[in-house]
Amino acid sequence: MKQSAVILKTTLMLLLLQRIDAKMDIITSKQDVEVGEEILMLCKAGGEGEIMWQKDREDIEDEDKMSKVDETSSKLFIKKATMQDAGKYTCMCIFDSGHRDEHTIQLFVYEGPSFGSTKTYHEFLEGTEGVMPCLATGQPAVDVHWLRNTKEISSDAGHRVRRLPDSTVLFETVKREDAGTYVCQAQIRGRAIEQKLSVSVIINAPPTLHLREKVKKVIAGPDTKVSLLCLVDGLPKPNITWLMPVAFEPSHHQFNSDRSELTVMSVTRADYGEYICTATNKIAESSATIMLHVYEAPEVFVSAHQQSVAVGDRVSVSCNVFGHPQPELYWLNKHNGRTLNSTSGPVRVVDGALVIDEVVPSHGGMYSCMAVSTSGNASRDVAIYTQPDPPNSLSVSPGPTSVLFSIKTPPISGGTPITNYVLQWRQSVTEQWKEMTIPASDRLAITSLKPYTVYTVRLAALNAVGVGKFSEDKNTRTQGLRGEPDSPVLLSNEMKVEGNSFYVPLKRTDDGESPMLHFDVRYRQDKEGTEWKEMQLPSNTDSVSLQELSYGSDYKLEVSSVNHNGSSIPAMFNFTIADQPVSRMSKGNVVAIVMVIFLVVFFVIDATCCYRNRCGLLMSIAVKIFGQKVPGLQMLEVGEGTNGKKQAGRDVLTANA
Repeated sequence: MKQSAVILKTTLMLLLLQRIDAKMDIITSKQDVEVGEEILMLCKAGGEGEIMWQKDREDIEDEDKMSKVDETSSKLFIKKATMQDAGKYTCMCIFDSGHRDEHTIQLFVYEGPSFGSTKTYHEFLEGTEGVMPCLATGQPAVDVHWLRNTKEISSDAGHRVRRLPDSTVLFETVKREDAGTYVCQAQIRGRAIEQKLSVSVIINAPPTLHLREKVKKVIAGPDTKVSLLCLVDGLPKPNITWLMPVAFEPSHHQFNSDRSELTVMSVTRADYGEYICTATNKIAESSATIMLHVYEAPEVFVSAHQQSVAVGDRVSVSCNVFGHPQPELYWLNKHNGRTLNSTSGPVRVVDGALVIDEVVPSHGGMYSCMAVSTSGNASRDVAIYTQPDPPNSLSVSPGPTSVLFSIKTPPISGGTPITNYVLQWRQSVTEQWKEMTIPASDRLAITSLKPYTVYTVRLAALNAVGVGKFSEDKNTRTQGLRGEPDSPVLLSNEMKVEGNSFYVPLKRTDDGESPMLHFDVRYRQDKEGTEWKEMQLPSNTDSVSLQELSYGSDYKLEVSSVNHNGSSIPAMFNFTIADQPVSRMSKGNVVAIVMVIFLVVFFVIDATCCYRNRCGLLMSIAVKIFGQKVPGLQMLEVGEGTNGKKQAGRDVLTANA
């Protein structure tokens, strides 16, 4: 009754606010009315007259529902709305003037929507099929939609999670990602009247266990600890328990927060055995086993950790290994990474001992005796030290009063670092070697020498054991003092070799602030036992030319610039004279040789004819020059033979006795 009074009072206030000349109108608080609610409609005619009500064009005759407010208005009141009260309501007025007017409104009556016995909580097992119904009802009709995260669930058959025609959500294969809150939205068809219901979905999964290591191997010891990891999965989160071969002790066994990791402290042999991890939740129970093997670590003992021996001496180091199971013994050369498994040779293993009969520098270094077993490895290092090797790949560079050594490849150290080098020098073989010791990191140079002097030099490496062998002797000549000219430049790219002649252009450089006097040139064949040949060239010379060199030979050439202060370092150049080419005769040469041979033969025959038979070209020439009596020949009378008688018809010439 109080609600009706409020509605009536509101209607009257609205009526008073209307202007007297307002048009005909039906005033109501709402047009969408739920079943059971009151309906109050006020019709304002705008003038005096007879007011009537109709529903769906049929007169309403129930006077309990209609009442006159005043001469210009009427109200229609329905105490409890039913679905049959929905329809079109018309207020019609016949004014006193005889004019007729009416106004119509549509009234909607609905019931619901409601969700009845719809479940608001579902639990599904992962991997199975799940259905989630929405039992929404309402009148005149209800449209149902399912939402998740404000996004509508599709009814497309291609989706794993989809809405069925009966407004049920189908989960074809339940996944963990399906867990969450879903909303069933029910709406009165055609009207903006809706209700929403939140539904929770929980996904369950049986426990599963994953072991990173099914077998664990550790070495027993007070400082040894081992962690056994049992990764567990499942929904709801499973509880984890452990079954161990020994009784649980808080000081010996430790767990992490979810008990998925068991750590065994100070491992002993008693900890050997199976460790069973069990995971349990409301769905199922699952177990897994980790096997823990406990071993004893190998140990290695050697007779000496360091041996310093001279080159050529013998060294022997024994080694013993222990452990469970019994380890195998190996010797390793740590310098080259090779295992020594030979029982013969200069470096060998005899009954577990390392033996080197005659130590050389390359034997120096670190060796390791190793114990290898399934329980692990252990080793002890042994250092063998000896003197270093002599330096190889050595070159010397002379200065005015010094000689600088350059070592391309450092010598073998003998196992311990080279700390110093011993440098020696002398001027002749009859002198004693002079020496100096220089740190290996410093410049290797002999200083305070005489300029323009030939020295024999050498050096040796020094380490903690001693001095190694010296390098090969090197002969070198110190340079001139300051003010001497720089070395000339030989333009090798313009060098020419023609036959057994050699030519190379020469370019002057800095003259040392003193006029150039000349160039000293010397050359020789590049083989032992050959002597240098020397010559001087004027200071304005622009090339070096050598003649009559030996074919098929290599040559060394040195050219020095000379001024009043001295000579420069020689500019050196090596070149080769090719083998002598084999001469080939042309046709003209062959003809000339044949003609010479012919003339020689002709001359011999003609001379023989001249002296024996007084005939031939030479005889004819002699008669013309000397007449009939040729000097050195004897005329014979005609008809006289060799016995003094004359022979008719000719004269015979004979040589005087």
